[in-house]
Amino acid sequence: MSEQQHQPFIDHLIELRDRLLKTLLVVVVIFVCMVPFASQIYDFVADPLQERLVEGAGMIATEVTSPFFTPFKTTFILAFFLGIPYVLYQAWAFIAPGLYQNEKRLAMPILVSSVVLFYAGMAFAYFVVFPILFDFFISSAHSDIKVLPDISRYLDLVLKLFFAFGFAFEIPIATVLLIWSGAVDAKTLASKRPYVIVGCFLVGMLLTPPDVISQSLLAIPMWLLFELGILIGRWIKRKPAQEETDG
Repeated sequence: MSEQQHQPFIDHLIELRDRLLKTLLVVVVIFVCMVPFASQIYDFVADPLQERLVEGAGMIATEVTSPFFTPFKTTFILAFFLGIPYVLYQAWAFIAPGLYQNEKRLAMPILVSSVVLFYAGMAFAYFVVFPILFDFFISSAHSDIKVLPDISRYLDLVLKLFFAFGFAFEIPIATVLLIWSGAVDAKTLASKRPYVIVGCFLVGMLLTPPDVISQSLLAIPMWLLFELGILIGRWIKRKPAQEETDG
């Protein structure tokens, strides 16, 4: 590698480092601003389960440090979630100089849609999946068993589901990018529908608790979002041809 080639590579690494540091700084600032409300934030996250426990029951802490650290861990993860738009903006600013004009026109809607879909996946998990899931688990407990969930284990489960549904809702973006890039066409993707459906249920099995309800609540939206991605991909592929005809 010549010195002329080596210098731009170093410049890109420096720029990447600076953007990562800016991203970390923004997340830390959001976290610091939210720290005074750490207990209320954890209460909000715990409400879907707490409301379904029998009266007088509550959550427990099996580790000495859990009551202190768990709310702060929840707050930091939420700060990262809230900082995702800025994270994606920094990613966009880093790769934008290397994109063609038509790629830039598509990239911005994709970035915005990615943020909206990720938040939609989290909201779907919190408002739709959690009530159904926890109703099922609590009601299936034997009458002699008193359900007292551990706060740390509960947080781990909730975060796993948030990430699972957040990333699952990005399926239309991945589908559109595959079609737009020419890696595959919409018709070919549609012909693979049976394999996609099986794959959705396999992913649901791996990313959710081992019960049919939670697996289906993830797999079915993934399949529907895949179909949505195909519809959007067909429209994007047709649009240039229409513009050439109009021209």
